[in-house]
Amino acid sequence: MFTAAGLLREARRQRDLPVEAVPEVCLLDPDGDIADHLVDHGLADWSTTWPCYHSRLLVTTIARRQVGVVPRAVGGPYAVLVAEQLFASGCRLLLSMTSAGQLAATRPPPYFVLVVRAIRDEGTSRHYLPTDVDAVLEPSLARRLVPLDPTRVEVQPGVSWTTDAPFRETRGAIDRHVADGVAAVEMEAASLYAFAAATGNPVVCFAHVTNQMAAVDNDFDKGEDHGVADALLVVGATLDALRERV
Repeated sequence: MFTAAGLLREARRQRDLPVEAVPEVCLLDPDGDIADHLVDHGLADWSTTWPCYHSRLLVTTIARRQVGVVPRAVGGPYAVLVAEQLFASGCRLLLSMTSAGQLAATRPPPYFVLVVRAIRDEGTSRHYLPTDVDAVLEPSLARRLVPLDPTRVEVQPGVSWTTDAPFRETRGAIDRHVADGVAAVEMEAASLYAFAAATGNPVVCFAHVTNQMAAVDNDFDKGEDHGVADALLVVGATLDALRERV
């Protein structure tokens, strides 16, 4: 009954905004570090026609493509709220680059994981997919992105655990996921992949593994400039690999 298109129509009416499409490629930036970097360096402009009540949209260029960036869309419910509205506004490919906690200790953080499957330990995804269906990266996208070559940044495919309650990650749950080889814990991928499967819209999720959940000192270090340069390399490589799709 309640659709993204309907909400956007009324938002445009209330704000006297024209109907203008967003870029065909958009990026969710839950931490906001990418958006902050783009603004601070004069590399992006805020959209004046994006009608979403709950977010702002930056427009920039990555890998020779115009890209819309929505910062600080944290958590599954907010991520799919924004995703629904982006695809209703002309988006044709949505990427997400979220910080994540390390589970399986393959190497010291920071590094990147292409999420190929997300464990659905939360509620949002259940409004899009039955509970017995996995939340996965769409197979045709996976075939193009595994392996991904962003030149100097390693990206490993892996499984993430999506949780809506980051301060309720118990030792027992963590141990079970580590034993199963789960790479990271984050807050959006299962919701976004369930949304993608239910609607047929292409979504690709990356986990930027940056921390060990504050269980060690000197945690949450993304590297130089909060890891933005490396994150943009990963985004650029993704766009190059999917250029024929979008």
